[in-house]
Amino acid sequence: MATTDPLVHADSDEVEFKRVGNMHQTRFVEFFLAYRKAQTGKLVAECYNTMFTAESIPGSKDTAPQELVEGLDVDEIRNEFGVLSAWMNGPKLWLPDWCDIEAGVERVFGRLTARWVAQLDLGDISGGMGKATPYSPMTITRKGSLGWRSGTQVVLVDDAQGDTWVMKGFQLGLQPQHSYEDFAAAGATMFGQLPAGWNVRVEVLERDLTETPENGIATIMADEHSNVYDRTGPGMSDFTP
Repeated sequence: MATTDPLVHADSDEVEFKRVGNMHQTRFVEFFLAYRKAQTGKLVAECYNTMFTAESIPGSKDTAPQELVEGLDVDEIRNEFGVLSAWMNGPKLWLPDWCDIEAGVERVFGRLTARWVAQLDLGDISGGMGKATPYSPMTITRKGSLGWRSGTQVVLVDDAQGDTWVMKGFQLGLQPQHSYEDFAAAGATMFGQLPAGWNVRVEVLERDLTETPENGIATIMADEHSNVYDRTGPGMSDFTP
């Protein structure tokens, strides 16, 4: 067990509450810095997002330009911050329309600036979301709210337990295989590894959908394409779409 925590463990000690709008289909990346807490041995990862910096979202809606993302070395990032593991999530498109969030310290990753926004509970996973089992729920400490406006198209996954998951981040990667529009138009045909009893829907919301995780703990998962979803319903959102 580590005797001291890396410096990044304190990046959430002082936070600023931010309201950000006009976010639908903003391009972003997240950086995760993983370590074991010195006192408990719990494996966690601090999460940093390029959309919530002091400069906010540009008119281009691109907070992770391709030329700045290419060539990033996660091993260099891991060594620089003195953590067990580091990885990048994305590039992705953000699908909610707005977000209220507590944002902490800004860090520079290569030539990209990103700001602390959450802490991921890794459980027994030593890698990252990219190595997590598709369709396996995880929890993340995330205070604030995010939402989709009425009239926004959403991709929904219904699981066998009766929960509905809404796609929050659409995976582009460095070499995109599909546009979001093409992926959504294809619907369930894009999914080849859904567990038994699961279903995919593409809907246009008839009312605003707002998420405010109970006690600041959100439940998330990734699919086989590395798209990321939030669970909806009691404890997460004001209704189940």
